[in-house]
Amino acid sequence: MTAAAPSLHQKILGDLQGKILSGKLAPGARIATEHELAETYGCSRMTVSNVLARLARAGLVERRRKAGTFVTRPQSQAAVLEIHDIKAEVLALGLPYRFELVSRVTRRGTESDRERLGSRSPGRVVDLVVRHFAGDRVFCLEERLINAEAVPEAAHERFHDIAPGRWLLDSVPWTAAEHRISASNASGGTAATLSVRSGTACLIVERRTWRAALPVTHVRLTYPGDSHQLVARFTPTQA
Repeated sequence: MTAAAPSLHQKILGDLQGKILSGKLAPGARIATEHELAETYGCSRMTVSNVLARLARAGLVERRRKAGTFVTRPQSQAAVLEIHDIKAEVLALGLPYRFELVSRVTRRGTESDRERLGSRSPGRVVDLVVRHFAGDRVFCLEERLINAEAVPEAAHERFHDIAPGRWLLDSVPWTAAEHRISASNASGGTAATLSVRSGTACLIVERRTWRAALPVTHVRLTYPGDSHQLVARFTPTQA
């Protein structure tokens, strides 16, 4: 039995969503007007308006009265919740920065990977371990999973010239993020990779990001506790 052809509404939705999720329409980019889209697809403005409303409900676009429709930019957050570029953090300290790719493996996802990514079936993943340096000292250990189903180009990126976090920030628009902050004492391989003594107190920041409903990445960043701090500025809510 032949599958039914997608409706015009579904086609427009699929086209626009595909361009946004692939990065062809970058965060902040203006989407064609309802009139322009209606002419392009040969449909009514009501059909286009319904598509844009659905994209807005999914958090992929922002509709601004009299200005148009724009691809959503990640909301700026307090520093404690901000998605940092580690290189920028190190340079802000006045220290030279470099990174070292310890390992990179593309493989089929496991149950543990699904739990880390918050995905039922991530399929293939890119598993990365990276050391970031501030001068001669290890500044941070990065342990990252990238969902290759959501970001297929990651399976071909070697990360020789750009660190995974910076590459994702530049290449993959995200719509939601979750942070978890904890502390732990370094032991075994972690202590050796950080070049610290076993038992050294460390700050751990875990983050997951999504693009619409698709998990993009999970990263665990481990910082020696004496070399990093998190800062948040806030004001009291008004009664």
